[in-house]
Amino acid sequence: MTTETDSNELPFYKPQGNEVELFEHAYRHQLPVLIKGPTGCGKTRFIHYMAARLSRPVYTVACHDDLTAADLVGRHLIGDGTTYWNDGPLTRSVREGAICYLDEVVEARKDTTVVLHPLSDDRRILPIERTGEELEAPDEFMLVVSYNPGYQHLLKGMKPSTRQRFVALSFDYPDAALEREILMGESGINEMLAKRLVNLGQALRALKDHDLEESASTRLLIYTATLINSGFDPIESCRAALIEPLTDDKETIKALMEVVEASFGG
Repeated sequence: MTTETDSNELPFYKPQGNEVELFEHAYRHQLPVLIKGPTGCGKTRFIHYMAARLSRPVYTVACHDDLTAADLVGRHLIGDGTTYWNDGPLTRSVREGAICYLDEVVEARKDTTVVLHPLSDDRRILPIERTGEELEAPDEFMLVVSYNPGYQHLLKGMKPSTRQRFVALSFDYPDAALEREILMGESGINEMLAKRLVNLGQALRALKDHDLEESASTRLLIYTATLINSGFDPIESCRAALIEPLTDDKETIKALMEVVEASFGG
């Protein structure tokens, strides 16, 4: 559920706008940040880049339907004949002055947002009912959450009372020139191949409503570029890393592969 990332090296990241400067200002003034954007557009990479840039550890939580407040805060465990308290990632982040990143926060159960409220306003406290503690977040602590606004239904939207506690950033897939740079930097492919893959990605995104729940993401283009750069057949790389992850429908796969073959068959 959680990972702790050391902040010794800067991960590869290409800014799309003023997000780096905005995040740094929010960090310096203890403001929580909400990042909105489609799957695979670089939200998580950006957070880990900023954590390294700010020399802070980051705890990442992949939120899901069964995630509870106890999963974030902690719980009592039994071991060696005794009961002991085990901090959750949110509590560890507060104690250590780390960045706590809740990815796809709207997927978590509704009771988790109640825990976030006192940390995301001017109180910046984390009450731990089970232990009787009330932790005051140090200046270095930062709460960051993200979600995909294009992939929600009515029951999984973020409440305005929660959303308005955050400084918000909107991410999208990068423009063609920037996406080419990202593909070359991440996979080592040349500019000509990067241009071809970016054009393919844009063509597939134009077909998003063709029985597809999600668009072809920059992440999938990177996977495709990595396979091609390793010597795997380009068309089969596109099938495995770009088309098959988008849909299970055989007819849709066939139609999308025609787009691929038009791009790489010449």
